Amino acid sequence: MTALSHITRSEDKRVGAAQKASVVRAGAKYRSEQGSDYEPGVSAETVGSTTLFLGIVTLPPGARTRAHVHERHETALYLLSGEIEVWTGDQLQYREVVRPGDYIYIPENVLHVAVNRGEQSAVCVGTRNEPTAQESVVLYPEMDARIP
Repeated sequence: MTALSHITRSEDKRVGAAQKASVVRAGAKYRSEQGSDYEPGVSAETVGSTTLFLGIVTLPPGARTRAHVHERHETALYLLSGEIEVWTGDQLQYREVVRPGDYIYIPENVLHVAVNRGEQSAVCVGTRNEPTAQESVVLYPEMDARIP
């Protein structure tokens, strides 16, 4: 039987060469620049990820994010609990209600705001194709007043 570390792919990389999987225990939470609470799991800071972020994103009851875009990455979220409104579009003209079991996809450079009008925290599993904890956020404060 051939060990994986001895198999070479066409780009001269050995399979499994000197690497192992990582387990990340629940870590320090932080408030993001746009206003949601993050608990990073897989990131550049926690495991040295080069292209992926995976973590828990929480929006407390009555909270909302600031109007913002992510310049260099796509975002995908899966809502575990709570309910949120997601407003998108260049004038924040599109409103979607997201409930537990729903997925959210936000392309890069799409203006958006999330609002939790409920009485419980909205908790999502979130991933993006940028590994850093403080990702490429650009705030648009002039758009915040558009969302009641």
